[in-house]
Amino acid sequence: MERSNFVDQIKIFCRTGHGGAGSKHFLRTKFNAQAGPDGGDGGRGANIILKGNKNLWTLLHLRYYKNVLAEDGKGGDKNNMSGRDGKDIIIEVPLGTVARDAETEEKEAEILEDGQTVVWLRGGRGGLGNAHFATPTNQAPEYAQPGEPGVEGWKVLELKVLADVGLVGFPNAGKSTLLSVISAAKPKIADYAFTTLVPQLGMVEYRDGRSFCVADLPGIIEGAAEGKGLGHRFLRHIERNSILLFVIPADSKNHREEFNILLNELEMYNPELLHKNFVIAISKSDMLDDELKEAITKELPKNIPHVFISAVTQKGLQELKDLLWDTLQPEEQPKNI
Repeated sequence: MERSNFVDQIKIFCRTGHGGAGSKHFLRTKFNAQAGPDGGDGGRGANIILKGNKNLWTLLHLRYYKNVLAEDGKGGDKNNMSGRDGKDIIIEVPLGTVARDAETEEKEAEILEDGQTVVWLRGGRGGLGNAHFATPTNQAPEYAQPGEPGVEGWKVLELKVLADVGLVGFPNAGKSTLLSVISAAKPKIADYAFTTLVPQLGMVEYRDGRSFCVADLPGIIEGAAEGKGLGHRFLRHIERNSILLFVIPADSKNHREEFNILLNELEMYNPELLHKNFVIAISKSDMLDDELKEAITKELPKNIPHVFISAVTQKGLQELKDLLWDTLQPEEQPKNI
């Protein structure tokens, strides 16, 4: 099987730098052999930093970057000279990246904006030199602080696609065809299930130079929340979408049941997904007459807006764009053309 260039999760071992030890040194001059303590502080251990890069769309560049070992801080020196800090490691990641601890699964950092930097893992602090411990009653301290150890452990970087609209539906519902028509994206399209194995992003041009981002996500199957099919690997990508566009083909045996199955999988994975805005698109509807459209409408939930579309004849696509834009920007109204 051809290896995909879309990598949305990696596991890496990270270790930040240890802090440098403080110096235990005493100044000696030609005229004063016991001039006092002058041990400098140790340098800080290097941090591991995450930085957002809008030009990255995948974690592919980190696939073989399995061990991230940061530099230790240098020890202090005489004449109150501080040791050099360790050189920080900056890891550039795509927007929408979440960093977690591999064992506890606790979220430790999140990157959402281009250029955003987050100190993910901090290096150990440098130790204080003996000059800090001199007092009137202890003018020659024989001790200095050791540097603090850095932190280490297995970590997970996970990419959740950032898009305004996420296409949700069973395999072969027509999501990829729709994306290819309303945007410049060229997803793989074929007449068999699971043609789309990784998310595909496309920018949809709207009126007056405005645009929004749509993600074609791998198809859901019943049991996806339990890991069947592409399972969680797909479902995590819809957590960031403002709108979920349910694509249900016109030739479905039961449109309401298909919608309910999709909804149930979302709820089982994360109940908070039910608070997002929903829109339903009935695809492949170019052969439907008014009577069939009315029958399908009766099957659909009354509180969720829907539109009949055909990617082949481009019927209903502008109506769909208007509906999505109104949902994304409710305070704006599209201009007539």
